[in-house]
Amino acid sequence: MAKQWSDRRKIVLEPLFKGYVFVRVADESKWKLKEIQGILNFVFWLGKPAMVRDVEIETIRKFLNEFENVQIVDNQLKETDTVIINQGILLNYKGIVLGIDGNKVKVHIDSMGLDLVAVFDKNRLSIL
Repeated sequence: MAKQWSDRRKIVLEPLFKGYVFVRVADESKWKLKEIQGILNFVFWLGKPAMVRDVEIETIRKFLNEFENVQIVDNQLKETDTVIINQGILLNYKGIVLGIDGNKVKVHIDSMGLDLVAVFDKNRLSIL
């Protein structure tokens, strides 16, 4: 990633997944990793430490080789967030998050004197 200062421009390498370390470790040894200073916990999925398959790592590598200035966007929606809809017939409408169920978000949209409630995929919303 190129960083621009007022007097110079410099290439700076930054990790794609800041704060994460990917490891390949035998199942019986994984809990010893938590004894290392600086390691807080594993990322969990369905109650177990998440596993990233080799094919997924390879896909990420290919993606990074094909595109420049890739960034991870953390879209951690929570109830009462104000959001803007960025796809579909309600494009650019603003609303308030009422609830979240997995990848679906219930949004209250106050428009034209009506109270509308719609359910959207998370990737169709941006936090304001």
